[in-house]
Amino acid sequence: MGNNITHLNSNRSYMQNIFRGLGIALVTPFNEDGSIDYESLSNIIEYQLSNDADFLCILATTGETPCLSSEEHYQVKQFIVKQVAGRVPLLMGCGGNNTAAVVEMCKTYDMSGIDGLLSVCPYYNKPSQEGLYQHFKTIANATKLPVVLYNVPGRTGINLKPETTCRLANDCDNIVAIKEASGSIEQVDEIIKLKPADFEVLSGDDAITFHMIATGAVGVISVIGNALPKEFSRMIRLEFRGEFGAAQKVHHRFTDLYSLLFVDGNPAGVKALMSEMGLLKNVLRLPLVPTRLTTRQKIADVLKSLKL
Repeated sequence: MGNNITHLNSNRSYMQNIFRGLGIALVTPFNEDGSIDYESLSNIIEYQLSNDADFLCILATTGETPCLSSEEHYQVKQFIVKQVAGRVPLLMGCGGNNTAAVVEMCKTYDMSGIDGLLSVCPYYNKPSQEGLYQHFKTIANATKLPVVLYNVPGRTGINLKPETTCRLANDCDNIVAIKEASGSIEQVDEIIKLKPADFEVLSGDDAITFHMIATGAVGVISVIGNALPKEFSRMIRLEFRGEFGAAQKVHHRFTDLYSLLFVDGNPAGVKALMSEMGLLKNVLRLPLVPTRLTTRQKIADVLKSLKL
């Protein structure tokens, strides 16, 4: 898919965000020996695309990317690009806490088949808001691809504030959206109030996606969508049509799962769920480990009660 460039009356050019609706934060399935299970990966991709996924977010947090070698990273990217074959847009994780290293990846990595980059706030070193601004501006200047910011304070230890988000949206033509996982509806509302018209918000938290879309978000990058894409997509589409009552009923069906999928960490929860569904083996790479048996049993019980 090519980049969609539009020109405003103000002569400011911008890229249009193509990552809307249900995005899947794609898992990386492993075999019992820890190797990548490409057969399951192929089946999972087809499962997503046949059940209303609008785009895939690959090689990011849920994909256990920090535990992949650089060679595996590239092999997985190539495999997914070939499997998807342009049927939906691909958003690829490309972030870190070393700005120069991220810029180097932007300039040297083979981005063929990739439609946009998801870049997380720098973790551990806790930059200031000015540092965050300069970090993302430098990355945006290093690529011609659309960039989606990723704010997840629970993992990074730093919150990208609404005024910094909107400053980046105004100053960088190819920063097109933000995946907001701060857990704050108030923060989402502030971004939507302050943002330029050509910048959009995506939910990064399944549990509040219903509320974020009601506030003005245009979609989600979902963990639960790995296992239940059709139903989660249905909730989003109902909201887009203004059928909030029907959408809320779908949202409430998953209330128990939202917490269970994260109580022992991500992607441990969703891999347990997908294993129960026969979609993959319940294998993670250290330092991540599978959910506790009690959690897995609760997940299995909820899945059975959903009668999907």
